[in-house]
Amino acid sequence: MSSNPSQTLSFHDLKRHNNDRDCWVAVHSKIYDVTNYLNSHPGGSSIILRYAGNDATAAYTEIHAPGIIEEALSPDCYKGLLDQAEVVNLPSEQKEENKTIEKTTGQSTSTETYTKPELFKLISTQDFENVARDTLTPKAWAFYSSAATDLVTHHGNSNIYRRIMLRPRVMRNVEKVETRRSILGCPSSAPFFISPAAMARLAHPDGELALARGCASEGLIQVISNNASYPLASVLEAGCTNQPFFFQLYVNADRPKTTQLLHKARELGVKAIFVTVDAHVPGKREADERIAAENVSSAISGAVASNDKKGGGMGRLMGQYIDRTLSWDDIPWIQETSRLPVVVKGIQSAADAKKAVEYGVQGIMLSNHGGRSLDTVQPSMLTLLELHRICPEIFQQCDIYVDGGVTRGTDILKALSLGATAVGIGRPFLYSLCYGQEGVEHLSQILKDELETSMRLAGITDIEQAGPGLVNTRDVDSLVPSSEKHDWIRWRPKAKM
Repeated sequence: MSSNPSQTLSFHDLKRHNNDRDCWVAVHSKIYDVTNYLNSHPGGSSIILRYAGNDATAAYTEIHAPGIIEEALSPDCYKGLLDQAEVVNLPSEQKEENKTIEKTTGQSTSTETYTKPELFKLISTQDFENVARDTLTPKAWAFYSSAATDLVTHHGNSNIYRRIMLRPRVMRNVEKVETRRSILGCPSSAPFFISPAAMARLAHPDGELALARGCASEGLIQVISNNASYPLASVLEAGCTNQPFFFQLYVNADRPKTTQLLHKARELGVKAIFVTVDAHVPGKREADERIAAENVSSAISGAVASNDKKGGGMGRLMGQYIDRTLSWDDIPWIQETSRLPVVVKGIQSAADAKKAVEYGVQGIMLSNHGGRSLDTVQPSMLTLLELHRICPEIFQQCDIYVDGGVTRGTDILKALSLGATAVGIGRPFLYSLCYGQEGVEHLSQILKDELETSMRLAGITDIEQAGPGLVNTRDVDSLVPSSEKHDWIRWRPKAKM
């Protein structure tokens, strides 16, 4: 039959296109011809064919963010509107299928009753984590909270802050304090930003949109994940006029896709690229692997989570598109392609920090992927101290960012005192999404208040005054290498890196 995009079609019309040679589906009352898309769908054709000639809204909504289908299909694939009367009165077998989907992907299998506390009762990042543990689906919680193997680095990231002491000054006028800082030329109300964190929609239907709106309200910067659950354009549109956004890049093994993505990021107004270099392959996150993957996919990278013989780890299964050949020689290509400031995210040694400067990047991010990649690597704050000991000149050559384990205002102040330009915070903001945009704003205000209180009690009124005299690092100084080589082992491997 011929189609007119403005026409209304009956459910009977839809049902006629129900096989792999002629496949139509309805999503949010719009009917699409997806026949030519079956073989290119990141999740495979079988899931689409289950709904061939049917209303696929329920299944689509649980996996995808709104708008993805329009981005994936050409305009001529849209065939018209499904008769609204028939949307309300779906056939009985279609109604039952929707009910089954709801049953199998419900929020929790627990029989215990949990009442989420009112937002104003949460006063720390730990409170948000506690709520997330009891609110998210078991798989979403495992994906967000898990880290590599024995969690040594994951715990070390936060523990290191407890071993660095503050040395406050007293009897100073601290009535007014200034926390604003420029990050890569962009104004921020505080010296912290939202680190890239994948699939925020697992925590709240608005996902990255809520993060963007919260940042707009609080004057903060969001680094959008390459594995975000919403299209890049949708996230930027959710913000306000002139709101700065950065974009985290995983280089795709299909390089033309990365080229296209970088061009798109620039055209949309992204202000900087954070290229992740510490996850050529995902780490073994056992808590994530033990729970079967839900059918989720990224709106930007197209990565899809499923299951295999190793388990159901969403991080591993969604990271298979990442280019394992990525090397330092690719940095100029990323700079030239994006024509944006580039930050190398995942630096874990002074040697690589110096290498990054040689390639002319605007910044480096000391990060171990939140302990999610290689376990037992040193905490990012130890890497920060390593830079001071081995290459102190680097603090005048590029911006230095730190993430991993930041949960308190005192943590932010300690990182700033040791030369960090700003810190990134990831998991706590994912947890805050259990309350949507209001949760993002409330967490931001908690961190700002803690930072301001810490500054006043330390005797400073501007974050530009934070310096090494404000901290005592002696408890961890013995852990900081004095050179790029081992201090006393002289054995060398036969092959060079």
